[in-house]
Amino acid sequence: MRAIWSYGVALLIIIVLGIWMFTGNIVIGGLGPDEGEMPVVSLIEPEGGPVTEIVGENQAEVHKDPNEPNPDLTIAERNSENNGGEESVRSVRVKTFLVAALPLEVTLRGRTKAKAVITAPAETTGIVQSVNVEKGQTVAVGDLLCTLDPSTRNDAVRQAQASLDQARAGLVQTQLSYDSNMALVKKGLAPANSAEQLEAALLASKSGVQSAETGLAVAEAELDRTEIRAKVAGVIQSPIADEGTMLAAGSPCATIAVLDPILFTGNVPEARISLAKTGLTAEVTTVSGVSAEGEVTYISSIADNSTRSFPIEIELPNPDSKILDGLSAEAKVNLGTVPAHLIPQSVLTLDDEGNIGVRAVDDGVVQFHEITIASDTRDGVWVLGLPPKVDVITIGQEFVSAGQKVEAAQSTEG
Repeated sequence: MRAIWSYGVALLIIIVLGIWMFTGNIVIGGLGPDEGEMPVVSLIEPEGGPVTEIVGENQAEVHKDPNEPNPDLTIAERNSENNGGEESVRSVRVKTFLVAALPLEVTLRGRTKAKAVITAPAETTGIVQSVNVEKGQTVAVGDLLCTLDPSTRNDAVRQAQASLDQARAGLVQTQLSYDSNMALVKKGLAPANSAEQLEAALLASKSGVQSAETGLAVAEAELDRTEIRAKVAGVIQSPIADEGTMLAAGSPCATIAVLDPILFTGNVPEARISLAKTGLTAEVTTVSGVSAEGEVTYISSIADNSTRSFPIEIELPNPDSKILDGLSAEAKVNLGTVPAHLIPQSVLTLDDEGNIGVRAVDDGVVQFHEITIASDTRDGVWVLGLPPKVDVITIGQEFVSAGQKVEAAQSTEG
């Protein structure tokens, strides 16, 4: 009886094992998700066989889910299939966006620079008698900077003036003699050839006056050179001459930094150089917080060898000299405007190829518009590539696809 029981249990185990082998799978660890699962029958028929084919057909019938969607169909095709072949119409919310002008700006980093640093040189040799300016002082054109000892220059002027007075007196006397002689000639009381000598004397007197006037002008100019005046407006910098020192002609009395206008110098990347041109407006802000508006006055035609960028200069008004030379600064150059749309970031999506864009509705049909993001702001995203007027789907864009018919209602959100 015990033997019959043992054989019966063994037979039952064999039957269960056979059913399991016929329908079940075995999982081998270490091969990753879904990679270690295989039919048990493959242990008996590794290369496949009639038993494997029977098991495969049986498993297909057992595990097939009639309600499982076909992964090869699009959302619209699945909806159409679920509706018995009729295309479903999904409701979406849209908002109308209109094209607007988007300012294009390029941000440059650089520094401020004095438009010029000019020395005020002595035009004659002399000892510095007085210095009339200090470092940091603002001067205008014509302001007195230094005074040289006039020495004998005053005497030279007085002598030149005396020579001029003497020449003029001689001219007056010669002119009277000439006029008297001409009156006598007209009356026939003097021979006609008597006026030739007087004419020569009159010409000599006139030349003497001109020579004396030139001598006086030279003497006065030499005296004026003892006063060194500013030829440009700006701020006094070092070096400044010291009183009592001898200055030769050409030696500097003082140095003037021209800060009005002042320059911003930076570099334009080679990718943007085609957009840059002189005359463009720009706003420059220094590290100290001072801002000024100016325009591009110079763009180099030669790129910097190390950065492959092009030097640029922006000229800024600086009447109060608040913008100093050598400050780090940032410039925003206005390159003009382009037609763009300001849309919320939440409406951005991707198509099947991974292109970024938005889904919109045109005559009840979904359209996908690929876009380019131009600027990201707090108010939304400025994008390029949309029609001038477009109804963008704001709610439901992820549940529809291009070409699908929808019922669009205007969104009530602001």
